[in-house]
Amino acid sequence: MTDFSSVKGKVAVVTGAAEGLGKAISKCYAENGMKVVVADINTTKGLELVKEIKSQGGEASFIKADMSKEEDVKEMVDFAIKAYGKLDGIVNNAGLGAPNRPIHEYSTDEFDYLTSINLKGVFMGVKYGVEAILKSKSSGGFVINNASLAGIMGNSSMSLYTATKHGVIGITKSASLDYAQHNITINSICPGTFRTAIWGDAPEELIQQYAKNLSPNGRLGDPKEVAHLALFLASDLARYISGAAISIDAASSAGKITPAEWSNPEILN
Repeated sequence: MTDFSSVKGKVAVVTGAAEGLGKAISKCYAENGMKVVVADINTTKGLELVKEIKSQGGEASFIKADMSKEEDVKEMVDFAIKAYGKLDGIVNNAGLGAPNRPIHEYSTDEFDYLTSINLKGVFMGVKYGVEAILKSKSSGGFVINNASLAGIMGNSSMSLYTATKHGVIGITKSASLDYAQHNITINSICPGTFRTAIWGDAPEELIQQYAKNLSPNGRLGDPKEVAHLALFLASDLARYISGAAISIDAASSAGKITPAEWSNPEILN
């Protein structure tokens, strides 16, 4: 069995942690002995997650943080240091989607709002997170930026979102070089289509139809799959991985599927 004991006792901030992928990452970290600072703008759901983690024997604290506001980001990192005495890692997961439309139909206000979270928020998370990790003299510092499938390929009617996620990967690659000599790994995770709250109360039949259309393997991803990747990147098993944009999308970003008849379909029988 692979040993993830190297993460035990590490302190990590997870932004956008109250739901979806951030929640799954926070729970996975806590289950493996990490001390988690749950950061989100949703106080109710953030506190519920902390309560859930603690009820299962984990360590976690909540702080309300708007990643578009510099003072909130600073306070979030300071809170982690005050609560646990150090910071080993930060997962910049908080982000926003955008309505699908051609670029000429977006407003500059929409551009400013989306980039304030998806790009500026990640920049500030890396900036203040790395400063705290350096001051903590962490022996296994890490930064994980949640990009997207849209960070490594284009998509019609998604210009603004795609631009922000490409920017996240650009920050990841450049920053990884800045801090490699200080043993801080910086990577991006690029999820495809996952089963999260974004689907709301959509009928299961509709979700399954979307899954067949959007994912090469015909299913939506489970948030736990992203969480396991984030756990690996936080561990000593991944100390030689940095500057990477790792897709987790059932091959969605690998290319276009061209239907072809198999010469020996009986192999499936």
